[in-house]
Amino acid sequence: MTDSVERRFTQEFPRYYDLHVPEGDGPFPLVMAMHGYGGDKTSMMKLARRISDSRYAIAALQAPHQHVVYPEKRDEALRFAFGWATNYRFDESLALHRDAVDVIFRDAAQDPRIESDRAFFVAFSQAVAFNFRVAMTDPGRVRGMVGICGGVPGDLSSNEDYVRGDFDVLMIGGEQDEFYAPERMRSNCSALEPLVRSVELRMFDCGHVVPRDVHPVIDAWMAKR
Repeated sequence: MTDSVERRFTQEFPRYYDLHVPEGDGPFPLVMAMHGYGGDKTSMMKLARRISDSRYAIAALQAPHQHVVYPEKRDEALRFAFGWATNYRFDESLALHRDAVDVIFRDAAQDPRIESDRAFFVAFSQAVAFNFRVAMTDPGRVRGMVGICGGVPGDLSSNEDYVRGDFDVLMIGGEQDEFYAPERMRSNCSALEPLVRSVELRMFDCGHVVPRDVHPVIDAWMAKR
């Protein structure tokens, strides 16, 4: 009996993002907003607009991998959410992310109201490290990086494709975060320091969530850049 052989083919795969452009002529700096595992573009757009929906054009990208979220109570309906990666062929998930970012930049370049040469990347949880992978290989596109309760690429110190970027990083952490504890957040920030212009860490009294009072902090940080 002969061994089976894996074969590969590609299909067109639709992706979705929500776009908000403030009223006026602009141009408005672009914010690339990415939700965490189990989120969606709608929830991330709400978060990003709470930072400021009058000064920035916001593109909230939805992750490609849909999954079922089972209800905690029997009478509740199933919920569907999205994630950025699968363990199988993880490199293909990274390629999907990079390609989606490229498409949004190209789309934004067609709108004279949007400053599309560089962007703020704002992400929660799983998407944070994905965005750093984009930033470290193409830093000229980055105006600033905001990572909320998220990490850095596991190959940060070993990937020869990563280069130093002339941009600032704001990391937001939760004192009770079970996934990204304060010690881990501080370690990640230290690992980032040689590769970027500056790193600032702000800790909040919360778990693995977007802190309720973080929006003005991010807004003030971005306004300086």
